[in-house]
Amino acid sequence: MYMPSISKEELQLLPISQFKGRIHLIDHINKAEHACKTLAHEPVLGFDTETKPSFTKGQFHRVSLLQLSTGTDAYLFRLNKMGLMGGIIGILSNPKQLKVGIAIRDDIRYLKQHHHFRHEGFVELQDFVRNFGIENSGLSKLSGIIMNFRISKSQQLTNWENDELTLPQQMYAATDAWAAYEIYNTLIKNQKSIEYQI
Repeated sequence: MYMPSISKEELQLLPISQFKGRIHLIDHINKAEHACKTLAHEPVLGFDTETKPSFTKGQFHRVSLLQLSTGTDAYLFRLNKMGLMGGIIGILSNPKQLKVGIAIRDDIRYLKQHHHFRHEGFVELQDFVRNFGIENSGLSKLSGIIMNFRISKSQQLTNWENDELTLPQQMYAATDAWAAYEIYNTLIKNQKSIEYQI
């Protein structure tokens, strides 16, 4: 049903798409608790993180931003301003609520540098897509193969710890989590009974 892979040239021919819903920028614990209560009712969430890039050997930064998205709303949690608090941990630890993303093992490991938690209910798209004969595993190529669009990666190496995130940064972050959500839901319609959890 799906192509096993897509070339860079083929990907460039596809239209660019981005998140078109509401973006909620969460930079305070009170806002975060309210957002988590809303998100707690969602069975599936797109998941991603962003970290300030390091251009110095041996220098590392903790996760700056956690993104959780539905099909209509993207929540951007600024962990560098408020840490990893209880409501977020509750979502990340809920085995009945699926968090879907790409290369999430590293994301989880780095999130635990903020606060240790028991992760449950995560779906790794890189594993999940193999059931459909898809060999590519990056978010951009999976968006092309499954959704017939490409996403911009132009903001990836920007400073995610800036006092204010720019609108392009917010859109980039929201789009990455939303694209994972859309990819999973498109695939699951074809094969509802299979889950790959880590």
